[in-house]
Amino acid sequence: MNVRRSAATLAASAVLCVGAAPVALADVAPPSPPPPIPSGLFGKNDPTYDGVWRQSFALLAQHAVGLKPNQQAIDWLAGQQCADGGFASFRADTGAACDAKTLDTNATAVAVQALEALGGQDAVVKKAKDWLKSVQNDDGGWAYLPGSPSEASSTAVVISALAVAGEKPADVTSKLGKSAYDSLLTFQLGCSAEPAEDRGAFAYQRTADGKLPANADATAAAVLAGLGKGTAVTPPATDTLAASLTCPATAGDAAAAAAQGAAGYLAKALNKDGNHLTALTPGADQPTSDIGNTADAVISLAAAGHKQSAASALEWLKANSAEWSKGSPAGLGTLILAAHAMGTDPKDFGGTNLVAALNATGPAPASASEQPAKKKDEKKDSGNKNVWWMILAGAAAGMGIGIVLSGRRKKNQL
Repeated sequence: MNVRRSAATLAASAVLCVGAAPVALADVAPPSPPPPIPSGLFGKNDPTYDGVWRQSFALLAQHAVGLKPNQQAIDWLAGQQCADGGFASFRADTGAACDAKTLDTNATAVAVQALEALGGQDAVVKKAKDWLKSVQNDDGGWAYLPGSPSEASSTAVVISALAVAGEKPADVTSKLGKSAYDSLLTFQLGCSAEPAEDRGAFAYQRTADGKLPANADATAAAVLAGLGKGTAVTPPATDTLAASLTCPATAGDAAAAAAQGAAGYLAKALNKDGNHLTALTPGADQPTSDIGNTADAVISLAAAGHKQSAASALEWLKANSAEWSKGSPAGLGTLILAAHAMGTDPKDFGGTNLVAALNATGPAPASASEQPAKKKDEKKDSGNKNVWWMILAGAAAGMGIGIVLSGRRKKNQL
């Protein structure tokens, strides 16, 4: 999916929540300087909170369009793995032992998807899968950080990774016998949910009073998980309009049926907001366009066989995503994967060559040297411009509002 799994939000929200007492700005220690950018890494911004995530999306996107990624870039990603098999968001010193508290399921899951797709990394993938299974919660699900309560987004991302790597998610069970799907399906808004328009959607987590607020990020991830697919989607052979959740449920594959109901919700949500999703960020009065989750929704609808339902959203992305994705490996990678899933040429995406733009952010692929010419007045990469939004979003999530993490964003609730 998108850059949403950045640990930056978690780290920042933890700081804000712990430091609840008023503190004078003058007493706050200045932040540590960002680490140098490794030569094998995509992107020019501080990789502390999204290095593995953005690298994985860049490699997945290059692979999806038939490019052979630079071996240095692949080795960098594989080298980020910790001794026990998990991945942190970024390891500046891979010679130092990992702190178990920094490992996260999302970085590990997306690294599994990328390395499995590229091949030649069987040992790394197996260790990562084993680690993911070892941190499965008793209810069958996963949290962003092991030991926390399960939530739909992380559970879905892990399911997709396991499925891509050859596992049967229904057979991946906790020590209490709960499967990955047992947990995921508890987050879906069913046939009695109100308002009725939210039926089929997935919540990130239950609120303190037990409610399930519809969440676009969790829903898009759940579609892929329910279908047993990863983020790199092959254009579907058939194409139908997405339909609402079937009520009452019929016998059959519950996970696949849930995925189709979730796809129906996404299709309605896209039409409701003018062919794209919106989100209300903390402190804002009005919702703003959510480009990342719109791209996620396009990928998920295509995966479910509903290109028609995503066509208008794809056109909206072509017209509105250039600035958002500029210089962002994860953003560009997500758009490339959306275009690929829809059978659209990512080299002509609303006038932008997404592939060339992505290649320019990191090591040139082994099978191509396509690089766009740089303009003399090109502005410095602005990928960190949303850092304070991320901090506020993380703080909100930490207080139980249920906003899903987002490092472009990192999780926006409709």
